[in-house]
Amino acid sequence: MTTNTKQIIQTAGAPAAIGTYSQAVKVGGTVYLSGQIGLDPVTMQMVDGIEAQVHRVFQNLKAVADAAGGSLADVVKLNIFLTDLSHFALVNTIMAEYFSQPYPARAAVGVASLPRAALVEADAVMVL
Repeated sequence: MTTNTKQIIQTAGAPAAIGTYSQAVKVGGTVYLSGQIGLDPVTMQMVDGIEAQVHRVFQNLKAVADAAGGSLADVVKLNIFLTDLSHFALVNTIMAEYFSQPYPARAAVGVASLPRAALVEADAVMVL
């Protein structure tokens, strides 16, 4: 019987955790990326506006994916949380700049609020 051990993934290229969680956890060939909001990893301040936040979310996810030894091309499942679902089309447009076909499975969920008054958050699962 093989046991998989957890490996904690951490990078300065994405915001430091602002709670009791890791940026990502790798078990075997699967990496679970924690939710990312539009925080700039250097200043730890939220970037302004929905477009900038969506880009920052994907840049943060990319940094964590890279630190885990993969890339956004390895993402198999993506969850996106929006405080305003009218931004759904914008998220699709920007997502196409970071992901290419075949796209990962995805859910987009409207939520009442997010940490730090973020407008968007995304988490992911990738397989290496």
